[in-house]
Amino acid sequence: MPENARIMTTLPSSRPLVVALAYDGLCTFEFGIAVEIFGLPRPELGENWYRFAVASVDEGELRATGGIRLVADGGLALLAQADTIIIPGWRGADNPVPEALCQALREANARGCRIMSICSGVFVLAAAGLLNGKRATTHWRYTPLLRERYPAIEVLDDALYYHEGSVLTSAGSAAGIDLCLHLVRLDYGTDVANNVARRLVVQPHRDGSQSQQISRPVARSRESQRLGQVFDYLHSQLAATHSVASLAKLAGMSPRTFLRRFDEATGTTPARWILQERLTRARTLLANADLSMEEVAAQAGFATAASLRHHFRQRFAVSPRDYRKHQA
Repeated sequence: MPENARIMTTLPSSRPLVVALAYDGLCTFEFGIAVEIFGLPRPELGENWYRFAVASVDEGELRATGGIRLVADGGLALLAQADTIIIPGWRGADNPVPEALCQALREANARGCRIMSICSGVFVLAAAGLLNGKRATTHWRYTPLLRERYPAIEVLDDALYYHEGSVLTSAGSAAGIDLCLHLVRLDYGTDVANNVARRLVVQPHRDGSQSQQISRPVARSRESQRLGQVFDYLHSQLAATHSVASLAKLAGMSPRTFLRRFDEATGTTPARWILQERLTRARTLLANADLSMEEVAAQAGFATAASLRHHFRQRFAVSPRDYRKHQA
Protein backbone atom coordinates (compact mmCIF):
# COMPACT_ATOMS: atom_id res chain seq x y z
CA MET A 1 0.00 0.00 0.00
CA PRO A 2 1.39 3.46 -0.86
CA GLU A 3 2.69 5.46 2.07
CA ASN A 4 0.10 8.21 1.59
CA ALA A 5 -2.69 5.65 1.51
CA ARG A 6 -1.62 4.52 4.95
CA ILE A 7 -1.72 8.11 6.10
CA MET A 8 -5.24 8.56 4.80
CA THR A 9 -6.60 5.56 6.70
CA THR A 10 -5.92 7.38 9.98
CA LEU A 11 -8.11 10.32 8.94
CA PRO A 12 -11.91 10.77 9.07
CA SER A 13 -13.66 7.72 7.66
CA SER A 14 -16.45 9.76 6.07
CA ARG A 15 -15.51 11.41 2.79
CA PRO A 16 -15.97 15.20 3.02
CA LEU A 17 -18.22 16.64 0.31
CA VAL A 18 -16.82 19.65 -1.56
CA VAL A 19 -19.36 21.54 -3.66
CA ALA A 20 -18.18 24.10 -6.22
CA LEU A 21 -20.59 26.72 -7.48
CA ALA A 22 -21.15 27.15 -11.22
CA TYR A 23 -22.95 30.05 -12.85
CA ASP A 24 -23.56 31.52 -16.27
CA GLY A 25 -20.35 33.34 -17.16
CA LEU A 26 -18.27 30.95 -15.02
CA CYS A 27 -14.59 31.80 -14.48
CA THR A 28 -13.00 28.74 -16.09
CA PHE A 29 -9.56 28.85 -14.47
CA GLU A 30 -10.84 29.32 -10.93
CA PHE A 31 -13.39 26.54 -11.43
CA GLY A 32 -10.66 24.31 -12.85
CA ILE A 33 -8.60 24.78 -9.69
CA ALA A 34 -11.45 23.43 -7.57
CA VAL A 35 -11.97 20.47 -9.91
CA GLU A 36 -8.27 19.63 -10.12
CA ILE A 37 -7.64 19.63 -6.38
CA PHE A 38 -10.91 18.28 -4.99
CA GLY A 39 -12.66 16.58 -7.91
CA LEU A 40 -9.82 14.57 -9.44
CA PRO A 41 -9.79 10.91 -8.31
CA ARG A 42 -6.66 10.12 -6.29
CA PRO A 43 -6.57 6.36 -5.66
CA GLU A 44 -2.97 6.66 -4.47
CA LEU A 45 -4.26 8.52 -1.40
CA GLY A 46 -6.62 5.84 -0.20
CA GLU A 47 -10.40 5.57 0.01
CA ASN A 48 -11.22 8.63 2.12
CA TRP A 49 -10.54 11.35 -0.44
CA TYR A 50 -13.09 14.09 -1.00
CA ARG A 51 -16.37 13.67 -2.78
CA PHE A 52 -17.02 16.46 -5.29
CA ALA A 53 -20.13 17.97 -6.86
CA VAL A 54 -21.06 21.05 -8.86
CA ALA A 55 -24.06 23.18 -7.87
CA SER A 56 -25.63 25.50 -10.42
CA VAL A 57 -26.64 29.01 -9.41
CA ASP A 58 -28.65 29.49 -12.61
CA GLU A 59 -31.20 27.42 -14.52
CA GLY A 60 -30.27 25.42 -17.61
CA GLU A 61 -26.97 25.05 -19.42
CA LEU A 62 -24.18 27.32 -18.25
CA ARG A 63 -21.64 29.18 -20.35
CA ALA A 64 -18.06 29.44 -19.14
CA THR A 65 -15.15 31.60 -20.27
CA GLY A 66 -13.55 30.17 -23.41
CA GLY A 67 -16.75 28.95 -25.06
CA ILE A 68 -17.25 26.01 -22.69
CA ARG A 69 -20.77 24.79 -21.87
CA LEU A 70 -21.44 23.12 -18.55
CA VAL A 71 -24.21 21.03 -17.03
CA ALA A 72 -24.07 20.91 -13.21
CA ASP A 73 -24.84 18.01 -10.87
CA GLY A 74 -27.68 19.90 -9.23
CA GLY A 75 -28.91 23.21 -7.92
CA LEU A 76 -28.45 25.16 -4.69
CA ALA A 77 -30.02 22.30 -2.70
CA LEU A 78 -26.60 20.60 -2.93
CA LEU A 79 -25.16 23.26 -0.62
CA ALA A 80 -27.17 21.84 2.29
CA GLN A 81 -25.09 18.65 2.09
CA ALA A 82 -21.66 20.25 1.65
CA ASP A 83 -18.78 20.20 4.12
CA THR A 84 -16.95 22.81 2.04
CA ILE A 85 -18.33 25.21 -0.57
CA ILE A 86 -16.11 26.86 -3.17
CA ILE A 87 -17.04 30.07 -4.98
CA PRO A 88 -14.74 30.10 -8.05
CA GLY A 89 -14.84 33.78 -8.95
CA TRP A 90 -17.95 35.70 -9.95
CA ARG A 91 -19.25 37.03 -13.23
CA GLY A 92 -18.45 40.61 -12.30
CA ALA A 93 -18.12 42.81 -9.24
CA ASP A 94 -21.09 44.84 -10.52
CA ASN A 95 -23.23 41.79 -11.20
CA PRO A 96 -25.80 41.28 -8.43
CA VAL A 97 -25.70 38.10 -6.35
CA PRO A 98 -29.06 36.25 -6.26
CA GLU A 99 -30.72 36.34 -2.85
CA ALA A 100 -31.40 32.60 -3.07
CA LEU A 101 -27.65 31.99 -3.26
CA CYS A 102 -26.95 34.38 -0.37
CA GLN A 103 -29.55 32.64 1.78
CA ALA A 104 -28.19 29.17 0.95
CA LEU A 105 -24.68 30.31 1.89
CA ARG A 106 -25.86 31.85 5.16
CA GLU A 107 -27.63 28.62 6.09
CA ALA A 108 -24.54 26.57 5.24
CA ASN A 109 -22.35 28.89 7.29
CA ALA A 110 -24.72 28.70 10.26
CA ARG A 111 -24.35 24.92 10.42
CA GLY A 112 -20.54 25.14 10.32
CA CYS A 113 -19.84 24.51 6.63
CA ARG A 114 -16.57 26.00 5.37
CA ILE A 115 -17.04 28.47 2.54
CA MET A 116 -14.15 29.76 0.46
CA SER A 117 -13.84 32.18 -2.43
CA ILE A 118 -11.28 32.46 -5.18
CA CYS A 119 -10.50 35.92 -6.58
CA SER A 120 -13.73 37.88 -7.35
CA GLY A 121 -15.83 35.22 -5.59
CA VAL A 122 -15.28 37.34 -2.48
CA PHE A 123 -18.11 39.62 -3.69
CA VAL A 124 -20.53 36.71 -3.26
CA LEU A 125 -19.42 36.19 0.33
CA ALA A 126 -19.64 39.93 0.94
CA ALA A 127 -23.16 40.15 -0.52
CA ALA A 128 -24.25 37.30 1.75
CA GLY A 129 -22.95 39.24 4.77
CA LEU A 130 -20.53 36.47 5.73
CA LEU A 131 -17.51 38.76 5.87
CA ASN A 132 -18.89 41.51 8.08
CA GLY A 133 -16.46 42.17 10.92
CA LYS A 134 -13.91 39.79 9.38
CA ARG A 135 -10.68 40.06 7.45
CA ALA A 136 -10.69 39.08 3.80
CA THR A 137 -8.64 39.41 0.65
CA THR A 138 -9.14 39.30 -3.10
CA HIS A 139 -7.22 40.18 -6.25
CA TRP A 140 -5.35 43.45 -5.78
CA ARG A 141 -7.41 45.01 -8.60
CA TYR A 142 -10.60 44.52 -6.58
CA THR A 143 -9.47 45.47 -3.07
CA PRO A 144 -10.32 49.21 -3.34
CA LEU A 145 -13.80 48.42 -4.66
CA LEU A 146 -14.42 45.77 -2.02
CA ARG A 147 -13.39 48.19 0.72
CA GLU A 148 -15.58 50.97 -0.68
CA ARG A 149 -18.71 48.84 -1.06
CA TYR A 150 -18.39 46.80 2.12
CA PRO A 151 -16.86 48.98 4.86
CA ALA A 152 -17.69 46.33 7.49
CA ILE A 153 -14.97 44.11 6.01
CA GLU A 154 -11.31 44.57 6.93
CA VAL A 155 -9.83 44.20 3.46
CA LEU A 156 -6.26 42.89 3.25
CA ASP A 157 -4.53 44.54 0.33
CA ASP A 158 -1.55 42.25 0.03
CA ALA A 159 -2.19 38.65 1.03
CA LEU A 160 -2.43 35.45 -1.00
CA TYR A 161 -5.23 34.07 1.15
CA TYR A 162 -6.83 34.50 4.55
CA HIS A 163 -8.60 31.98 6.77
CA GLU A 164 -10.89 33.26 9.50
CA GLY A 165 -13.14 30.77 11.19
CA SER A 166 -15.18 28.89 8.61
CA VAL A 167 -14.80 31.54 5.90
CA LEU A 168 -11.76 31.67 3.62
CA THR A 169 -10.79 34.08 0.84
CA SER A 170 -7.98 34.12 -1.70
CA ALA A 171 -6.42 36.66 -4.00
CA GLY A 172 -5.94 36.45 -7.77
CA SER A 173 -6.71 33.23 -9.60
CA ALA A 174 -3.53 31.22 -8.91
CA ALA A 175 -3.73 32.07 -5.19
CA GLY A 176 -6.75 29.79 -5.18
CA ILE A 177 -4.34 26.89 -5.57
CA ASP A 178 -2.55 27.95 -2.40
CA LEU A 179 -5.82 28.22 -0.49
CA CYS A 180 -7.07 24.84 -1.72
CA LEU A 181 -3.78 23.20 -0.71
CA HIS A 182 -4.16 24.92 2.67
CA LEU A 183 -7.49 23.13 3.11
CA VAL A 184 -6.01 19.79 2.05
CA ARG A 185 -3.22 20.34 4.58
CA LEU A 186 -5.76 21.00 7.34
CA ASP A 187 -7.88 17.98 6.43
CA TYR A 188 -5.27 15.36 5.56
CA GLY A 189 -1.91 16.65 6.77
CA THR A 190 1.26 17.96 5.21
CA ASP A 191 2.36 14.76 3.46
CA VAL A 192 -0.88 14.42 1.52
CA ALA A 193 -0.92 18.14 0.62
CA ASN A 194 2.65 17.83 -0.64
CA ASN A 195 1.64 14.82 -2.72
CA VAL A 196 -1.15 16.83 -4.36
CA ALA A 197 1.24 19.74 -4.94
CA ARG A 198 3.72 17.43 -6.65
CA ARG A 199 0.97 16.20 -8.98
CA LEU A 200 0.20 19.83 -9.79
CA VAL A 201 3.93 20.64 -10.11
CA VAL A 202 3.55 23.65 -7.81
CA GLN A 203 5.25 24.83 -4.65
CA PRO A 204 3.84 22.78 -1.73
CA HIS A 205 3.22 25.79 0.47
CA ARG A 206 3.18 29.53 0.02
CA ASP A 207 2.53 31.57 3.13
CA GLY A 208 -0.89 33.22 2.96
CA SER A 209 0.58 36.57 3.98
CA GLN A 210 3.06 36.54 1.09
CA SER A 211 2.87 39.54 -1.23
CA GLN A 212 0.52 39.29 -4.22
CA GLN A 213 2.84 41.39 -6.35
CA ILE A 214 6.49 40.41 -6.72
CA SER A 215 8.41 42.61 -9.12
CA ARG A 216 10.42 39.75 -10.59
CA PRO A 217 9.18 36.25 -9.60
CA VAL A 218 12.37 34.53 -10.74
CA ALA A 219 15.95 35.66 -10.61
CA ARG A 220 17.63 37.24 -13.63
CA SER A 221 18.91 34.55 -15.94
CA ARG A 222 22.59 35.21 -15.25
CA GLU A 223 21.98 35.03 -11.49
CA SER A 224 19.32 32.32 -11.23
CA GLN A 225 21.84 29.52 -10.81
CA ARG A 226 23.65 31.32 -8.01
CA LEU A 227 20.41 32.06 -6.16
CA GLY A 228 19.26 28.50 -6.77
CA GLN A 229 22.40 27.28 -5.02
CA VAL A 230 21.56 29.49 -2.05
CA PHE A 231 18.03 28.06 -1.80
CA ASP A 232 19.35 24.50 -2.05
CA TYR A 233 21.91 25.23 0.64
CA LEU A 234 19.34 26.80 2.97
CA HIS A 235 16.98 23.84 2.60
CA SER A 236 19.78 21.41 3.44
CA GLN A 237 21.11 23.55 6.33
CA LEU A 238 17.89 25.03 7.67
CA ALA A 239 18.87 24.46 11.30
CA ALA A 240 22.18 26.28 10.91
CA THR A 241 22.81 29.96 11.64
CA HIS A 242 22.87 32.18 8.55
CA SER A 243 23.73 35.80 7.90
CA VAL A 244 23.21 38.07 4.92
CA ALA A 245 26.96 38.32 4.54
CA SER A 246 27.50 34.54 4.42
CA LEU A 247 24.62 33.98 2.00
CA ALA A 248 25.76 36.84 -0.22
CA LYS A 249 29.24 35.31 -0.31
CA LEU A 250 27.77 31.96 -1.32
CA ALA A 251 25.85 33.68 -4.13
CA GLY A 252 28.91 35.60 -5.23
CA MET A 253 27.21 38.97 -4.72
CA SER A 254 27.62 41.97 -2.51
CA PRO A 255 25.22 41.98 0.48
CA ARG A 256 23.30 44.89 -1.02
CA THR A 257 22.88 43.20 -4.41
CA PHE A 258 21.99 39.90 -2.75
CA LEU A 259 19.21 41.47 -0.67
CA ARG A 260 17.79 43.19 -3.74
CA ARG A 261 17.88 40.02 -5.87
CA PHE A 262 16.46 37.90 -3.04
CA ASP A 263 13.54 40.28 -2.64
CA GLU A 264 12.92 40.26 -6.41
CA ALA A 265 12.84 36.46 -6.41
CA THR A 266 10.77 35.87 -3.26
CA GLY A 267 9.07 39.10 -2.27
CA THR A 268 10.57 38.97 1.21
CA THR A 269 13.83 39.13 3.17
CA PRO A 270 16.17 36.17 3.82
CA ALA A 271 15.29 36.22 7.53
CA ARG A 272 11.56 36.06 6.91
CA TRP A 273 11.98 33.41 4.21
CA ILE A 274 14.09 31.24 6.52
CA LEU A 275 11.57 31.64 9.35
CA GLN A 276 8.71 30.56 7.10
CA GLU A 277 10.67 27.54 5.85
CA ARG A 278 11.46 26.56 9.44
CA LEU A 279 7.79 26.82 10.37
CA THR A 280 6.86 24.70 7.36
CA ARG A 281 9.39 22.06 8.39
CA ALA A 282 8.13 22.20 11.98
CA ARG A 283 4.59 21.45 10.79
CA THR A 284 5.87 18.42 8.90
CA LEU A 285 7.84 17.20 11.91
CA LEU A 286 4.89 17.69 14.26
CA ALA A 287 3.06 14.96 12.35
CA ASN A 288 5.63 12.56 13.82
CA ALA A 289 4.36 11.91 17.33
CA ASP A 290 7.61 10.18 18.31
CA LEU A 291 9.51 13.48 18.31
CA SER A 292 9.48 15.63 21.42
CA MET A 293 8.81 19.34 21.09
CA GLU A 294 12.50 20.00 21.79
CA GLU A 295 13.51 17.64 18.96
CA VAL A 296 11.06 19.27 16.57
CA ALA A 297 12.45 22.70 17.45
CA ALA A 298 16.06 21.59 16.97
CA GLN A 299 15.46 19.85 13.63
CA ALA A 300 13.41 22.77 12.31
CA GLY A 301 16.09 25.29 13.24
CA PHE A 302 14.66 26.94 16.35
CA ALA A 303 17.01 27.53 19.27
CA THR A 304 14.50 26.31 21.86
CA ALA A 305 11.04 24.79 22.10
CA ALA A 306 9.89 28.11 23.58
CA SER A 307 11.07 29.92 20.46
CA LEU A 308 9.20 27.42 18.28
CA ARG A 309 6.01 27.88 20.30
CA HIS A 310 6.28 31.68 20.11
CA HIS A 311 6.73 31.84 16.33
CA PHE A 312 4.30 29.02 15.61
CA ARG A 313 1.48 30.61 17.60
CA GLN A 314 2.26 34.04 16.18
CA ARG A 315 2.04 32.76 12.62
CA PHE A 316 -0.72 30.13 12.81
CA ALA A 317 -2.73 31.28 15.87
CA VAL A 318 -2.42 27.80 17.38
CA SER A 319 0.20 26.14 19.57
CA PRO A 320 2.43 23.38 18.12
CA ARG A 321 0.92 20.93 20.61
CA ASP A 322 -2.66 21.73 19.55
CA TYR A 323 -1.64 21.55 15.89
CA ARG A 324 -0.19 18.07 16.51
CA LYS A 325 -3.44 16.96 18.15
CA HIS A 326 -5.35 18.12 15.08
CA GLN A 327 -3.09 16.00 12.88
CA ALA A 328 -3.54 12.89 15.01
